[in-house]
Amino acid sequence: MSKANINIKNKKARFEYTILDVYEAGLKLVGTEIKSIREGKVSLVESYCYFRGDELYVKSMHIAEYAFGSYNNHDPLRERKLLLHKKELAKLQTNLQRGGNNTIIPLRLYINDKGIAKLEIALATGKKLYDKRNSIKDKDLKREHDRGLKI
Repeated sequence: MSKANINIKNKKARFEYTILDVYEAGLKLVGTEIKSIREGKVSLVESYCYFRGDELYVKSMHIAEYAFGSYNNHDPLRERKLLLHKKELAKLQTNLQRGGNNTIIPLRLYINDKGIAKLEIALATGKKLYDKRNSIKDKDLKREHDRGLKI
């Protein structure tokens, strides 16, 4: 895969959560991690973000070990620091402390034009079961409507 094609999405996120606000964050990585990302060997499914002090970290993001990494390989599930501006961090922290059912989840991992890995994160609220049913119903209705127009 070329660096322009790397676009790893968390498909379950938009189904499980209602997205309130989206941010773009940099990642603090080691050498073998970026090589695995360029190969597309990343899973965002069970990952989430949390604050430790005033710093934001992503947990449970699986980046597979690099095949040619030898003894320098990384831990696939290690916590990785997210790089955001102080104003964005403060805004996220106040929204989490305000209460409610808010959480921060990763939506997408990609490599930008400069070759830097970026993580798109979102402030989100968990959906209830009936909200998920409504999402499925809306998706099915849209699919049926699109089929009707194409025939």
